[in-house]
Amino acid sequence: MKQQRPYARAIVTKKAARALAAGHPWVFAGEVLAVEPGLDGSPVENGCLVDVLEKNGTYQGTGLLSAESKIRVRLISRNANDRFDGAFWHRKAAWAWEYRKTTMGHRALPGCEPDTDCCRVVFSEADGFPGLVVDRYEDVLVSQVGTVGMERLRPQVYGALLDVLRADGADIRAIFERNDGKTRRLEGLPSYQGFWGGGGWDGQVSVPDSPQVVAHENGIAYALDLAHSQKTGFFLDQKYNRRAVRDLAAGKRVLDCFSHVGPFGLNAAAGGAAFTRCVDISQTACDLAAANARLNGLDGSMAFTCANVFEYLDALLADKRFLKEQGGPFDLIVLDPPAFTKSRSTRGSAARGYREINNQAMRLLPRGGYLATCSCSHFMDAEHLKSAIAQAAHDAHVQLRQVEERQQAPDHPIVWGIPETHYLDFFIFQVV
Repeated sequence: MKQQRPYARAIVTKKAARALAAGHPWVFAGEVLAVEPGLDGSPVENGCLVDVLEKNGTYQGTGLLSAESKIRVRLISRNANDRFDGAFWHRKAAWAWEYRKTTMGHRALPGCEPDTDCCRVVFSEADGFPGLVVDRYEDVLVSQVGTVGMERLRPQVYGALLDVLRADGADIRAIFERNDGKTRRLEGLPSYQGFWGGGGWDGQVSVPDSPQVVAHENGIAYALDLAHSQKTGFFLDQKYNRRAVRDLAAGKRVLDCFSHVGPFGLNAAAGGAAFTRCVDISQTACDLAAANARLNGLDGSMAFTCANVFEYLDALLADKRFLKEQGGPFDLIVLDPPAFTKSRSTRGSAARGYREINNQAMRLLPRGGYLATCSCSHFMDAEHLKSAIAQAAHDAHVQLRQVEERQQAPDHPIVWGIPETHYLDFFIFQVV
């Protein structure tokens, strides 16, 4: 690289260079041979921009340094001609939003809100914003910052997002920060949450009194508490998978397991299900699901149970009277469990969990019944999940007819070369 550049330089191994050339944007700590000051002599600071070079000087990209993380550098560009100013982040924000408009902007259900009213606007590395997730809930954005570099860039990046969205007619009034994730500790960052006051940006943003909002997805209203709900307030990645369940639900008795605040169950009820029971281990989640059912006028055909799903399914299998009391037999069962594994080392025990719940559901379903089941862990990929489901079917002495194989919604894009971006696999089967 012959041009004079002001950035610090991370000299990396050939292994790192091969991974970067294959499309992955990370450099791990053990792959960094040295970090050198920029040509202007400025000190290397945690979170600063660094050019990534091989020992022979070959430029691999420019990224953000995380001095306390195992992931030492995360690339934001592979173009040596980029200037990392406000225009750069505005371009990236515009590309991210245009992608959502193209892939989701014309898929709304008849008479319902645009699908981009509630969607993920920025999906971290998949959109070139390493360590940043931003979800839109109509007129409020909810952000999660997980890296020190992105923490430093917040005013610039937030401003770019607000400018792009507002210029497109989206009336975004505020940004709520959920910067309380575990990954921040690995970066040496403090934990906090609250509405962003606009510091460091020359635009205007409001600071509402309450983090509670009402947002709509698939024509269904949800009362969300942005400060206390899971993740950024809701799980937007299942938007179209919920529609797939909705399309099957008419006239059926539905059991929604691991229901959280009820989105699968509510979609089933909205799709004409004869009865829907939602089950979750959290009483708070069950209460919120019941409140959402009332909010949408669907509470007349829904019921809610706070229970451990594994134990609850066992109880249904053991006692036909209890099954009938709970609204069964069920024609459609939805399994949307939390990630049973967050590392490759625990994938075996996770597979046993997936086998068990799928086996329980298959034994509860009559011939001709439907099962919607998924995994939301990158480490339990489609092939491992298929294997667990196949073993469950064998043990339950049933055969499965696959209706659909699905993934996360396109606002959570899967980027080839970055396997971590593919984390949700969803199947619908008929028991035959």
